[in-house]
Amino acid sequence: MENQHKRRVRYSGTHPKNYKEKYKEHNPEKYADTIEKVIRKGSTPAGMHISIMVQEILDFLQIQPGQTGLDATLGYGGHTKEMLKCLQGQGHIYGLDVDPIESAKTKERLAKQGFGEEILTVRLQNFADIDQVSRDVGKKFDFILADLGVSSMQIDNPDRGFSYKIEGPLDLRMNPEKGISAAERLKMVSREELQGMLVENADEPYAEEITNTILKWRKRGKPITTTTQLKEAIEETLHFLPEKERKEAVKKSCQRTFQALRIDINSEFEVLYTFLEKLPEVLAPNGRVAILTFHSGEDRLVKKSLKEYQREGLYREISRDVIRPSAEECARNGRAKSTKMRWAIRA
Repeated sequence: MENQHKRRVRYSGTHPKNYKEKYKEHNPEKYADTIEKVIRKGSTPAGMHISIMVQEILDFLQIQPGQTGLDATLGYGGHTKEMLKCLQGQGHIYGLDVDPIESAKTKERLAKQGFGEEILTVRLQNFADIDQVSRDVGKKFDFILADLGVSSMQIDNPDRGFSYKIEGPLDLRMNPEKGISAAERLKMVSREELQGMLVENADEPYAEEITNTILKWRKRGKPITTTTQLKEAIEETLHFLPEKERKEAVKKSCQRTFQALRIDINSEFEVLYTFLEKLPEVLAPNGRVAILTFHSGEDRLVKKSLKEYQREGLYREISRDVIRPSAEECARNGRAKSTKMRWAIRA
């Protein structure tokens, strides 16, 4: 019997069924019209990331040709690309990322667009190590950007386990080659740790109840290993709520629980604290830093650090209030809604 030729699964472009079927969205250069349609609907194309508050960042950083900059969280490279344009071929940007999968793709993508190693260096490194990067480079930075959000490429890829909306392994690691997954963490976490994690990392109002359900499942020999299992555990927990309130409450608790786990297994608060502590020493005199945060825990840490170092005379000026994306940007990119930007200028 002859082997039948297997055709690639295709879709019409309006209702793709899953991440792997969205072949058009994974090829922005080839299918620009499809990409634009997806963005116009307020969605993010699969495998892509829409950079947030680009103009506000550029307006503040005031990048000049010949300067040396750092993108502490490279991601898809959208911000990096716009900052590179400002250098006009003179100067250099260093881009850091702990994700070996996405940083390799970004390096290749930017090189194809004309930003090769003569102007951009990509390092597989945590941004808590900015002092080491500065020493290796042999200079301080004129401008730094830290976008603390999770990239859409990570959220949308079911293999990474970042979203409760898609079935996948409950992983949540920024670098899947290091540390333990969220599923492994849930197999060993204590009641006090889990409840504390949900409260401290995400202000979860049903922390105690969700903790009880997860531990009950574990005791019955049903450990939570997938994204949908965790969602089901939260649905089971909140079943006592009136039906008209339940759907929204489950959605919010899922978002908070996934956030709390992600922060825990990637040590995000510890990493951010270290970054903020080292930041003044790697900024050149009058150097500028812009930081984008996406939840209250991050924003509190950033606000406190900038204020403290301004009092000590390390920052000449800091943002008095947060800067938020415009209503137009939020309509075009729903993932921008929770963004806050703070900035500082080195003394």
